Amino acid sequence: MKKVRKSYERLCSLIRETALLEATSTLLQWDQETVMPPAGIETRAEQLALLARLAHEKFTAPEIGGLLAECEAAGLLEDGVSPEAVNLREARRKYDRRTKLPDRLVEELARTTARAHGVWVQARRKNDFALFRPWLEKLVALCREKAAAYEFEGTLYDALLDEYEPGEREDSLTALFGRLAGGISGLLEKIDEAPRRPDSSILARDFPLAAQQDFGRRLAAEIGFDFEAGRLDEVVHPFCVRIGPGDTRITTRYNRNRFGEGFFGILHETGHALYEQGLPAKHFGTPRGESVSLGIHESQSRLWENLVGRSRPFWEYCFPIAQQFFPEALGDVGLETFLLAINEVKPSFIRVDADEVTYNLHIILRFEIERLMIAGELPVSELPEAWNRRFFELTGLKVPDDTRGCLQDIHWAWGAIGYFPTYSLGNVYAAQLFASAGQALPGLEAAIAAGDFSSLLSWLRKNIHSHGMTYRSRELVQKVTGGPPDERPLLAYLEKKFGGLYGF
Repeated sequence: MKKVRKSYERLCSLIRETALLEATSTLLQWDQETVMPPAGIETRAEQLALLARLAHEKFTAPEIGGLLAECEAAGLLEDGVSPEAVNLREARRKYDRRTKLPDRLVEELARTTARAHGVWVQARRKNDFALFRPWLEKLVALCREKAAAYEFEGTLYDALLDEYEPGEREDSLTALFGRLAGGISGLLEKIDEAPRRPDSSILARDFPLAAQQDFGRRLAAEIGFDFEAGRLDEVVHPFCVRIGPGDTRITTRYNRNRFGEGFFGILHETGHALYEQGLPAKHFGTPRGESVSLGIHESQSRLWENLVGRSRPFWEYCFPIAQQFFPEALGDVGLETFLLAINEVKPSFIRVDADEVTYNLHIILRFEIERLMIAGELPVSELPEAWNRRFFELTGLKVPDDTRGCLQDIHWAWGAIGYFPTYSLGNVYAAQLFASAGQALPGLEAAIAAGDFSSLLSWLRKNIHSHGMTYRSRELVQKVTGGPPDERPLLAYLEKKFGGLYGF
C-alpha cells in the first residue's frame, strides 16, 4: 500500500505541473484580452502554442498512464467520493481523451485561436464577417478533426459538448431546449399583453464611469468577492479566470448610458469568481480542486446576476446606495420604477444584454447553428444568412449587421464549439439551486434585503463549491435539490417574477 501511495502522490504531482502550465497559458490569455498591445499577437500565439504542446505532452506521457493503471488496480477507485477516487476517475477521463489527440493538432488549435481572436476583434469592430470567415472555417475544421480523434460514442458534436459538460448529449439538450422554448413563448405572449410597461429610459441616463466602477467594486465585495485574492478589469468581452489559489480575475465593460451593461456584468462574473475562490485550495491542480462543469459554473453566475441581483430584496438594500452613487441619474426614480426597468423583457440583438426571459433563445440559436456547422450541414460562408433567418424566427427581430449578429460572441474565435449550451443549462441549474437554498434558509430574502449575503454564499460553498469534481453535474443537482435537471423550476420562477412585475 505504501508503494501505491507513493505512485498516487507522483501522479498528483505530475497533474499539478500540467495545471501550472495551463494556468500560465490562462494568465497570458488574460493579458491578451486586457492590456497586451495588438502588435504582440504573433508572439503571443507562439507562446500559447508552445505551452499547449508542453502541457499536452506532459499529461499524455506514458508515465501518467502507468501510474493511473497502478492506482486503479490497487482499488483506489472503490470509494467513489474520496479525493483519490475523484482524482483518478477524472484524470483517467482526461488522459484517455488527450492521448487521442496528436501533438500537432493541440499546438495548431492553440496557435490558430490566438490569431483568430485578434481577427475577430477587428471583424467585429469593422462589421466585416468576410475578414473572420477563413479563420472560422479553419477552426470548425480543427474542431471536427478533434471530435473525430476522440472516437466518441455519439455524434461529433457530442464529443465536443462532453468537453464542457461531461455526460451531456445533443439529443437530450434538443428535447430540453424545445420544452424551454415552448414555455418562454407562452410567457412572452403574456408579457406582450400585460398592463404595465417599463420605463427603460432611466437606465440610459448619464452614469459616470468612475462611479460605475466604484459602485460595482463595492457590491462585488459585499456579496463575497475577495479583492485581496482577485482583481477587476475592463475588456471587450467580459470573462472570469482563475490563475490559481489567491488569484481570480474578473472583467466587465462599461457604457456611460447603459447602467446595466457594466453592473450586471460585474455581478455575473463575480458569481463565477465566488465559485473559483470557493474551490478547495489544498486540492489545486487536481480534479478534486476544479469546478465540475461549465453548466454548474454558469449556474453560479446567473444565480448572483439574476436570481439575486435583479430581485426585489437585493434592490431594497442596494437602491439607496445606488442613488448615493448616481444622484443625478436616480435621484428622482422610485424603487418600483427601477425594478421594472432592470427587468424589462424585450427581444434584443446582443446575448450578454438579453433579459432573463429571452436570453435562452440566444443560446438555442447558437446551439442549433454550431451543431449544423460541425455536422457539415452549414458551410461557414452561409453563417450570417442562417443566423439572421433563425434569429428572426425566434425573436421577430431583423439583424441589422453582423456585429450585432454572428460576430458578437468570442467563443467561436476561441474554438469553443459545444460551450454555448452550458449557458442555458446554467439557468436551469440556477433556478433549482436557488429554490433549494430558499427552502434550507427560511430567512434568505430578509437577509438579502438587509445586505447580508453570507448565508447564501455559505450554502453555496458547502453544497457546490467545496465538492470540486466529486460529482458530475446531473449527480450534483440531484444530490443538492432532490431532483434531476429540470426546466420547470426556471419557467415557474420566471412566470411568478414577471407576472408580479408586469401585472398579469
